[in-house]
Amino acid sequence: MASKEFNLQRICIYAGMEFDPNSDVQVKEVLQNKFNIFLPQRQSMNMALEAVVSDHEIIDLIVKYRSMR
Repeated sequence: MASKEFNLQRICIYAGMEFDPNSDVQVKEVLQNKFNIFLPQRQSMNMALEAVVSDHEIIDLIVKYRSMR
């Protein structure tokens, strides 16, 4: 299993910038501005990410990162 720090590095490489994957606002901005991915409305950001997890590998990495302790 990859470490949380390793997942963060991969996320930032995909995004081409550093940001906090735990920040709902930053995640939404990066997905919209860098990847043209618009998340569906759900009760939580995690639920919205899960709904589109297959759309791009960065979303899967963000979901995994957010679930790690």
